[in-house]
Amino acid sequence: MAHPPIEPLTDAGKSVFGYISLGEMNRERAEFARLQDWGILGEENPNWTGSHFIDVRDTRWVAMVIEEMVPAILQRGFQGLFLDTLDNPVELERRDPVANAGMTRAAARLVKALKLHWPEVPIILNRGYGLLDQVGSDIDHVLGESVYADYDFASKTYQKVPEPLYLEQVDILKRAMAKNPDLSVLTLDYWDPADRETVAEIYRVQRANGFSPYVATIELDRIVPAPRDE
Repeated sequence: MAHPPIEPLTDAGKSVFGYISLGEMNRERAEFARLQDWGILGEENPNWTGSHFIDVRDTRWVAMVIEEMVPAILQRGFQGLFLDTLDNPVELERRDPVANAGMTRAAARLVKALKLHWPEVPIILNRGYGLLDQVGSDIDHVLGESVYADYDFASKTYQKVPEPLYLEQVDILKRAMAKNPDLSVLTLDYWDPADRETVAEIYRVQRANGFSPYVATIELDRIVPAPRDE
């Protein structure tokens, strides 16, 4: 996968994490054809055209991640791993506990396997709330995505997360911190950069929660800093 040069960041002392999607695969990725041939791809993610859910219970997928995908990321100079789409196995098992039995356990085993193979490589888990009780001690950071603010794809507008869902996520993240004091909680909320007042509000609320917050556009092509007068 193409990415900007990371040397300017590492030379400046920054820690750079390589992205890996563990719960779904996009058609544009070279590995897609193999997973399709193996018959371990499920339905398409309705929010991301061309991206299909993966049966994480399949040992061939686990081997591909450990033997090919992660080594390739680390060989490019990335110092950590950013694990995405691991909410999917949990949700798939919730929807169909019979056909997808063991998905959650398999996802947790995969995270643990990564830490076992590369104990010195820091890991960020994106959401994956349903796995935190099992892997909270195997990761270094958890990213709460869309905790306070999100983007509605149907209306194409930024919206605040309903309060019950916001409070539920805050509770999950705080309990994870209490269980593992070394775990840092990052948050990524989405909002219109032109709305400086709400951007400032997001930073203020998330810092009060004890989290390290970020705000971005939904395209993930811009981090919106806290206004200077916030």
